Amino acid sequence: MAVRKRRSKIFSELLKSGQAAGIILIICTATSLFLANSVFAERYLAIWETKIGFRVGTFDLTESLSHWINDALMAVFFLLVGLEIKREMRLGELSNPRSALLPLMAAIGGMALPAGLYAWANYGLPTSAGTGIPMATDIAFALGILSLLGSRAPFGLKIFLMALAVIDDLGAIAVIALFYSKSFSLPFFLAAMAVFGVLIFMNRIRVKSFTPFLWMGLLLWFFMLESGVHATVAGVLLAFTVPLGRGYQHSPLIRLEHKLHKPVNLFILPLFALANTGIILESSFVQSLTTPDSQGILLGLLLGKPVGVLLMTWLAVQFRIGSLPEFVGWRHIIGAGFLSGIGFTMSIFIAILAFDNPDFIKSSKITVLTASAIAGIIGYIILRFTPYVMNEASEPQQPVSVGSVQ
Repeated sequence: MAVRKRRSKIFSELLKSGQAAGIILIICTATSLFLANSVFAERYLAIWETKIGFRVGTFDLTESLSHWINDALMAVFFLLVGLEIKREMRLGELSNPRSALLPLMAAIGGMALPAGLYAWANYGLPTSAGTGIPMATDIAFALGILSLLGSRAPFGLKIFLMALAVIDDLGAIAVIALFYSKSFSLPFFLAAMAVFGVLIFMNRIRVKSFTPFLWMGLLLWFFMLESGVHATVAGVLLAFTVPLGRGYQHSPLIRLEHKLHKPVNLFILPLFALANTGIILESSFVQSLTTPDSQGILLGLLLGKPVGVLLMTWLAVQFRIGSLPEFVGWRHIIGAGFLSGIGFTMSIFIAILAFDNPDFIKSSKITVLTASAIAGIIGYIILRFTPYVMNEASEPQQPVSVGSVQ
């Protein structure tokens, strides 16, 4: 009972954090769009191109401010995502194989169908590299909208969407690591893996302070950056090695997760939004929504996500792989499917990695913002007017350990 209360407390904190982050991201995005289309546009956009850096031996680490935000600060964001994934796998819904199967199936549908629709719309075109754009879900926005619904959204639905979004992010991380790496360097990659091995060893000998992990993580980030594999992957690898420990109060992982929530949600993500949504909206910007790239994103986020989530959830229930959470009906699943179509942060991030052509990046950002807004509004309206239903709740089971890293 005490463990359940602690889990509920952590989840409540996540909802409040998601609500605050969602509101701040909306404000930052609106501000960035306004400044980029005002008389201050030239000065505002020049800020993000300011060169900042230093030398480490023969390595010149001088890059634009936006580059540092996307490669360095976003690694911290991915560290937090990795910590949330590990906690869910060890203590949350993903720790129970039976409970995890339903959001796992839903997430697979919510990743595969959007990617397939995008690939179909862009087959044989240069924009086919953006297939991963509509696959991810923005946890902060999705949970933020759910929190605005308050008690109108069943608690089981909130857990379902959280688990689905976590699995979505894990899939997006895998896509980034496998398909959006450039100029691969084997020596640096092997050096990164050696550091990762040291981190695993530190976990096994139960190093309780997370400070040594952060210093080793910084080294891991540098080697990963130089290897050509996107540096943000280092954040996830580091997260998987931070010890969970045996108690909530003294867990290095949970303490680090709590310490990161505010700086990530109140500083890093807003800064990412400001740096990457400063889009100059020309008179023909509506026409940009008709390009194959934009059509793929719109189809993926507004059709692929809800249909994929609903279809795979229905199949899971029909074949008794899982059952709907308590008080959750099919209209709730449809609403959650639309909320999972809020790509925002992860979709924009993948678009930046996928394309070198600035026109492709610009049109992708506009479409992601448009589709995410529409998906969020539709999802909110559906859930706002969907009552609780009586159904068979899943039988509670004891969580099981996953993996050898603690």
